[in-house]
Amino acid sequence: MHKNCAPFIVLVLLLHINPLPEFTTGVTGAKFRCIERERQALLQFREDLTDDYGVLSSWGSEEEKRDCCKWRGVGCDNITGHVTLLDLHSLPVYENQYMPLGGKVSDSLLELQYLNYLDLSLNNFDDGMMNFIGSLTSLRYLNLSYNFFTVTIPYQLGNLSRLQSLDLSYSFDASVENLDWLSHLSSLESLDLSGSNLSKVNDWLKVITNLPRLKELGLNQCSLPDIIPSPLSFVNSSKFLAVLHLSNNNLSSSIYPWLYNSSNSLVDLDLSGNQLKGSIPDAFRNMSALTKLVLSGNQLEGGIPRSLGEMCSLHELDLCHNNISEELSGLLQNLHGRTESSLEVLRLCHNQLTGSLPDIARFSSLRELDISYNRLIGRIPESIGFLSKLEHFEVSFNSFQGVVSGEHFSNLSRLQNLDLSYNSLVLRFKSDWDPTFQLNTIRLSSCNLGPNFPKWLRTQRNVHFLDISRANISDKIPNWFWNQLPSLSFLNLSHNSMTGTLPDLSSAYAVDGTFPGFDLSFNRFGGLLPAFPSMTSSLILSNNLFSGPISHICNIAGEILSFLDLSNNLLFGQLPNCFMNLTGLVVLNLANNNLSGKIPSSVGSLFSLQTLSLYNNKLFGELPVSLKNCSMLKFLDLGENRLSGEIPAWIGESLSSLMFLSLQSNEFIGSIPPHICQLRNVRILYLSLNNITGAIPECLNNLTAMVRRGKSETVIGNPYLIKILGAVLSGGYYINKALVRWKGRDYEYERNLGLLRVIDFSGNNLSGEIPEEMTGLLELVALNLSGNNLTGVIPQRIGHLVLLESLDLSRNQFHGAIPPTMADLNFLSYLDVSYNNLSGKIPSCTQIQSFNASAFTGNPALCGLPVIQKCPGDVDALQSPVMNDVFNDNEFNVWFYIGMENGFCVFLCGFPGALMLNHSWRHCYFQFLDELLDFLCLILRAHKSKQKRLHLNS
Repeated sequence: MHKNCAPFIVLVLLLHINPLPEFTTGVTGAKFRCIERERQALLQFREDLTDDYGVLSSWGSEEEKRDCCKWRGVGCDNITGHVTLLDLHSLPVYENQYMPLGGKVSDSLLELQYLNYLDLSLNNFDDGMMNFIGSLTSLRYLNLSYNFFTVTIPYQLGNLSRLQSLDLSYSFDASVENLDWLSHLSSLESLDLSGSNLSKVNDWLKVITNLPRLKELGLNQCSLPDIIPSPLSFVNSSKFLAVLHLSNNNLSSSIYPWLYNSSNSLVDLDLSGNQLKGSIPDAFRNMSALTKLVLSGNQLEGGIPRSLGEMCSLHELDLCHNNISEELSGLLQNLHGRTESSLEVLRLCHNQLTGSLPDIARFSSLRELDISYNRLIGRIPESIGFLSKLEHFEVSFNSFQGVVSGEHFSNLSRLQNLDLSYNSLVLRFKSDWDPTFQLNTIRLSSCNLGPNFPKWLRTQRNVHFLDISRANISDKIPNWFWNQLPSLSFLNLSHNSMTGTLPDLSSAYAVDGTFPGFDLSFNRFGGLLPAFPSMTSSLILSNNLFSGPISHICNIAGEILSFLDLSNNLLFGQLPNCFMNLTGLVVLNLANNNLSGKIPSSVGSLFSLQTLSLYNNKLFGELPVSLKNCSMLKFLDLGENRLSGEIPAWIGESLSSLMFLSLQSNEFIGSIPPHICQLRNVRILYLSLNNITGAIPECLNNLTAMVRRGKSETVIGNPYLIKILGAVLSGGYYINKALVRWKGRDYEYERNLGLLRVIDFSGNNLSGEIPEEMTGLLELVALNLSGNNLTGVIPQRIGHLVLLESLDLSRNQFHGAIPPTMADLNFLSYLDVSYNNLSGKIPSCTQIQSFNASAFTGNPALCGLPVIQKCPGDVDALQSPVMNDVFNDNEFNVWFYIGMENGFCVFLCGFPGALMLNHSWRHCYFQFLDELLDFLCLILRAHKSKQKRLHLNS
């Protein structure tokens, strides 16, 4: 050894034995403190931040806090004492609720010259740091994800030539012009720009392929422009790229050649949510190292190539949400080979798979199998019980049938999530069955579990999500079940026939940061409303026999409760004035009860409210002005009460999001305010059966949703979400329903409510003429102005409402002729213009002549079919031989239609018997039947009218 090196070696040894006073080890209890100028820099950094949750409470200038290396999120070099790490990513308060820092990031961080690790993710910092971030040249790790900056990605990041890991995901929404700065980061091994707008970066692939050490790349949801195939694009592809996530872009199959060039190194590939079409390429078999392949959310067709069965390292295959239409048995047959022993996760949900579920015991490593939302039939084989490693088993929304017994689960001791819902399965277990598994999630909706409450649930102590709705259970809930309630995050017992009263449930508490939700609707529970946990997130108790007051709801924490539905019960008393404590409500439905009193002003504190239904109660008084604060309302039903006063102008001014508005069957007075025309989103407008006077506003053509077809929402509803163990799951979908006056009868609409366009002003004291502007509501399907004092003539342009199916102008004072343009209403199946002063000839067309004469009664001066009175100038035509032939032909047609009618009756009356066991099919079928019968009656009436004319003329 050279003698000049000896002093240096001695110095190094001394430093290890007895470090200098200003150096620190960074270990709790160390004697030495951090470097003073860096401590001051950190204090300056803290000074400019907002720390609402006390995240940096360990930082300070007090004597006991002088060692900055002991501060939360700070790390120092063990020898030099320099700050090398600053990790201030937001920490969760509870699941999905964080404690973010905010404010300005001070450039005092530039004093930390040895800082090589900086994580400021999941915070609310401003954009100021972008001005100096490129000067922290010692950085090797930088994570600024989930900060939501408003500026574009700064090109100064190209100065950080030592960077090995860069995560900017979901922080920069501004459009990026280019990625040239990335070419200076030659040491980069991990890059995530997910959520950035890269739609203008046409050379993104060229830039990425010039990062020679890149191992992990995330470009999810970046609006990436599709690749233009070019051999030069693939020359310098990284030979180390192992993780590639390109989900939710617009990429087509042109991405494949580049992938194949990186095939030897790829381990994790995610191309979900793109525009991949055609069949799955055979060339994936060349990716010998691939363990995870996600191709969900594309437009792939056909089946799985046999080559995938030879991939000995493939652990996860996700093909959900495609158009794969192969038989399941053939698809699984193609995976037989090396893959069958390695495959752990197989997701094939939301496709068009057919056939039955074959024996899959050969896939001995399977942890997750999801074949839900397909077209599968047959029985579930008992061999499923041989998959001893299975943790997740989902087969919902298929057509499986038969019995499921304990044999199916004989060896599934690791099973955690079970979803058999929406099939035709019968679950039959022995009374003493003691399953070996402990489930977290149980979804058995529409499975036959009844009539008794399933005893085996008593063995399940870890259940967080339980759905046994529509399960044909007509039993009382045993007491032991309620003792397990504290572990539940969501409970759905709806659409059974369960009886009895509910105990005090307030002792149930949130588990793992979750908030319990309850859906006990459509049962026969009775008695007083029980107390529920203060942290309840959703409470749906509709269609039961609960009675008494509803004051218990005031004990629920308002920031948490979002869905409250107590409709269709026997509740009485006044509405509690505690809604200022329930500010998280999205849905409040108290319809069809016996509630009385005034609507409390505190309802105006429900700023997030989207549904308010108080239909069919005994509420009185004027609408509280505070209700205008509920500006997010989409559904407002206050019908069938005794509300009074004038219709306030603020409904149109402040509630512009309304899609459904019903004030019918109340005691409102005054005129219709013209401000109602500001409801551009309204689809159904009910003001009927009040004491409203004055004219119909001329501005109704400003109701945009009734003028032109936009993006239609079939349903008017909201999903209710449940947080379980860090994941946000859908507890279900709350769908608003309402009674709609349709073709002279009341129908309950639910899933198609958003498609209707209806105006009903009937049963008031409106006067004046029908404004011509109403004929501009081209999307209108039902118009009811009956029972008013309207005058004038029916507008000539009424025929422009070509989608109109129901029109009621009866019991008014209209005069003049029925406009000939009414013959253009080809979809019209209900018409009533009776009891007016109409005169002249009824327009001649099959559509109008098909209606019964009662639709025109009370207008003595009307003439022509279908009324008996003939019009002046009508003459009888002489019968001719040709007419005799026509009559004979028509006689044949009469018998043909009679035979056809009888045939339809036999078919349409016999077929529903097969649907009586399925509620949802039965509902849809009878709605279809009603519409079909209306159509048939229309044809028959038209034919009979034609026969009658021919007979009279003959």
